[in-house]
Amino acid sequence: MKPGRSGVGGWLAGRLPVLAAEVAAVVALLLAAVGNSRLWALPPALVAVGVLAWRWRGGLRAGQVAAEATVVGRLLLLATAYLLGAVHGGLDPFLAVGVGLAAVAILGEAPVMAVSRAVHPVSANLPGSGLRPALRPNTARALLVNTVAVFAALVCGFTGLIGVVALAVSVAALGLIGFTGWQAMTRVRARHNSEARLNAALTAYEPVFLLHWEAPAATGYQVAMWLPYLERLGKKYFVLVRNEANFNEVLRLTTAPVVLRAGLTELDEVIVPSLKAAFYVNTATKNCHLIRYTNLKHIQLNHGDSDKVPSHNPVFRMYDKNFVAGQAAIDRFAANGVQMPAEMFTIVGRPQVENVAISTQPIDSIANPRVLYAPTWAGFYADSNYSSLPVGYDIIKALLARGCSVVFRPHPYSQRSAALTAECARIRTLLAEDRKATGRPHVFGAEAEVKMSVVDCFNASDVLVSDVSSVVADYLYSEKPFAMVAVSAPAERFTDAFPLAKAAYVIDAHGGRVQGLDQVLDDLLGSDPLASTRHDLKKYYLGDIPAEGYAQHFLDEAGRYL
Repeated sequence: MKPGRSGVGGWLAGRLPVLAAEVAAVVALLLAAVGNSRLWALPPALVAVGVLAWRWRGGLRAGQVAAEATVVGRLLLLATAYLLGAVHGGLDPFLAVGVGLAAVAILGEAPVMAVSRAVHPVSANLPGSGLRPALRPNTARALLVNTVAVFAALVCGFTGLIGVVALAVSVAALGLIGFTGWQAMTRVRARHNSEARLNAALTAYEPVFLLHWEAPAATGYQVAMWLPYLERLGKKYFVLVRNEANFNEVLRLTTAPVVLRAGLTELDEVIVPSLKAAFYVNTATKNCHLIRYTNLKHIQLNHGDSDKVPSHNPVFRMYDKNFVAGQAAIDRFAANGVQMPAEMFTIVGRPQVENVAISTQPIDSIANPRVLYAPTWAGFYADSNYSSLPVGYDIIKALLARGCSVVFRPHPYSQRSAALTAECARIRTLLAEDRKATGRPHVFGAEAEVKMSVVDCFNASDVLVSDVSSVVADYLYSEKPFAMVAVSAPAERFTDAFPLAKAAYVIDAHGGRVQGLDQVLDDLLGSDPLASTRHDLKKYYLGDIPAEGYAQHFLDEAGRYL
């Protein structure tokens, strides 16, 4: 993982803007007290206001502002406004009262924010527990009005205007912070009432299984791929999530009950007598909180099958069953020194590929093939960085030179890296320019990443270029040719580390530079000597399961535990 700022350095980096604003506000306060003119205090006051506005950039839009960090700076600015009136031309009583009320409103932010943070959803779509959760009150709105009150007081102080304007804004600010606090307290009470009813509501609902999910924000694809198949099991279930971001994501994906329990001690009330099994789609640390319930059968589904390091993590040992796509997944553990009994595995295929179209014509018969470029992201750690995006622009240029059209669908986590985000932008610009110049039907941006599913992209392409990724194993079902980009190992050793590459045309990009690309593209887009290898490895990676009723095999195996 790339190192980030932490410890004292990270704390200082976060505090520097606030400290700068406070220093500027102190200077403004002193100049207001001793200066011969109101204008002496104006430059430092403007600096303080500007720095605080920069510190809050984007925060108001997101509904989250670090109020506590800016309290001192804003109180100092209010004191500056008071002194400007008191020292220069007599103190306006309206301004004095306005300053006092604004200060009370600002001091009230911290307790209101603390109560607001205690507002979080408990459940949704669950009969008997309130079908929709209460929303957290909009504290950002109150903080904005408080800051406007500071600005109004400063304007009155510097210009000598009647302070009734400052008083009016301060009254509004105090009223809004009080209303927001009342909202927060009533919604905390509602949350407690929902928690008190939760066990009874779940018991009455009688779920047969649950899906446990804990992951970083914007990772909904992990559960989105499994929810349709869990629905097809025809049993009552609920989704158990461990953070609010996941709760909100799941609500957009399912009408099944969703329950949020953040802490370890909060799980007892959701393990009701009717439950028989728990499914998991990743190896999140908090999965172990639920594993301790021995009355459940714990089944790991994972969110894809690939030769990546995380796919043979020893943590898979803690589940009662690991549902895997094919024999390749089982052999991968043994090949990497992770010994697991055979009975811990069940081959279920990849039901998500049931609608992937199988190739019906050789690639060399297609005049202008369409290539799907689906690079992975950089991974959380250095040993799982398989992304070809740093060389993706060169690969795309070579494909365009051969008359190919391109579907570009990067991994959604690519946006978490500034460098990968920039590479994605370069590729989209290249495709846009080529589409304008040649009329070739490239697909990229929201059309490829949002409107089209992964399967849609598979079926819209004739060839795949990707990395060490579960996308490759899924594409294998189509029996269409594909290339893998060797980033983490030289091309000559690539298949040793990643056996699926035996069916791939390997593009050597080890060391950050593409080599031998022309020869690889000749085979990939022309004679395709690996066609029979792909056909043989398909069963090894995706299970020896008839295409007719392919997904039903998963449903039958899962149903055995329900």
